[in-house]
Amino acid sequence: MNRLQWLLGKLGAAGVLGLGVLFFCLQFYFTALRPAQQELAAQREAAERLRGRGPFRPVAVDDRAEDLRRFYRLLPPIERLSEELERVYALARAAKLELMQGEYRLEKRNAGPLAYRITLPVRGSYAQIRTFLDAVLKEMPVASVDALRFERKKISDQQLDAQLRLTLHFQPRDDETR
Repeated sequence: MNRLQWLLGKLGAAGVLGLGVLFFCLQFYFTALRPAQQELAAQREAAERLRGRGPFRPVAVDDRAEDLRRFYRLLPPIERLSEELERVYALARAAKLELMQGEYRLEKRNAGPLAYRITLPVRGSYAQIRTFLDAVLKEMPVASVDALRFERKKISDQQLDAQLRLTLHFQPRDDETR
């Protein structure tokens, strides 16, 4: 302890203050400045990698329009509506569902594929309804299931009353694809 007091006495108040500032600066360097320098170096490296990439080239509008026309050609024409409806009915019969009178409506849109909305009230077991929906989605890629509603009169009933809302998608009319 005597040595420390002797050393502090030799340094004086200005020397002790200088040592304190030196220790503070070392601590500040290792806890704040050095991590900031490492972060800056990492960001510069990332910026250099981005600069090394080629310039941004937007996709040509003509290419996108052709891709869209090609996609629309994958959809059936509206003239095949009755065939597609018959497929839906055949799948319902195969699942042994009882079909009630439904609602059918062709939606007119400003652009895009035509949408034929079908609201089908059906009666059957949960398994039959699920089998039907699985078959529709697997065998009819132009169909989508928009809504399902199930109702059971009594908890012990095996039969469900369900309302299924399907959409069949068709090619847009020629004047809409241009």
